[in-house]
Amino acid sequence: MSAAPTQRVATIAGGNAVVEVRDLVVRYRGKAGGVRALDGVSLAIEPGRVFGLLGPNGAGKTTLVKVLLGLVGGFEGEARLLGAPVGQPNVRRRVGYLPEAHRLPGYLTAWQVLELFGMLCGRDRRWLRARIPMWLERVGIAEAAHRKVKQYSKGMQQRLGLAQALVHEPDVVFLDEPTDGVDPIGRAAVREVIAELKRAGTTVFLNSHLLMEVEQMCDHVVILNRGRILREGSLEELTRRTGAVRIEVGRDGDDLVGLVTVCGQITGSGPRHVDLIADEDGLGRAIDTLRGAHIPIRAITPIRMTLEQAFIDLVTAQGSSKPR
Repeated sequence: MSAAPTQRVATIAGGNAVVEVRDLVVRYRGKAGGVRALDGVSLAIEPGRVFGLLGPNGAGKTTLVKVLLGLVGGFEGEARLLGAPVGQPNVRRRVGYLPEAHRLPGYLTAWQVLELFGMLCGRDRRWLRARIPMWLERVGIAEAAHRKVKQYSKGMQQRLGLAQALVHEPDVVFLDEPTDGVDPIGRAAVREVIAELKRAGTTVFLNSHLLMEVEQMCDHVVILNRGRILREGSLEELTRRTGAVRIEVGRDGDDLVGLVTVCGQITGSGPRHVDLIADEDGLGRAIDTLRGAHIPIRAITPIRMTLEQAFIDLVTAQGSSKPR
């Protein structure tokens, strides 16, 4: 086999990695020599982090997760989970997984689902019965604990799926679109659960197309396209400054745009703010103008790109990936 092209290792600080992948190549057979779903991927993830994996459809995200869970073999390179080669049963018991479009037995109740999946992960029934009520409460379905899953809405099934991934208290959890079909209140609850996991030292590997959710939850993000890492870093590193600043004032009703329009380029405004691109002199004139009009200035903040803007710009520049 030919050697995979080495990429920079996406890493978060120093220490013992929970997930470690080096020069990972996965090929799917087909015409013209097949397709490289992963093409020399290297990354390392520290304990207790919330890690976001982003990429367009067909980028290789699901393949990477399946490799780490021991569901895809025959790869080149190295993949380790919790310090051991992927696929070992004693390691998999320490892992939680919520797949996208998961299916839970409709004839079971939520309580029975958590008991079943918890026992499959090595926990005994007595241990689980002491913890199941807490998880049902945390995901907001305690009142429906003894209803059959087939009676649940999509959002309720998604919440139950999250609980089954966590009920055995894993060291690392893989969440594929965890807020899919969940209402805004439910999404807030999911974010809080993930924040609690982080505080408890659990490593969370998050795969989502909802980039606003990723912005709110993740410490570190890797953008994958065509099986290769395009860019990685903290949110601050990935979302560069736009060159504009937001000037926030203490009252509304003033013509902020009219007052500062000669100081630079206006990119947006509201009742109590104006967004301005200006050099240092222009910004100084804007501040002096507002003060001269006796308008209180609350804050002046550089405006950064959103993660969605950064993602679209990067992937578009590289070209879209082909479907797997």
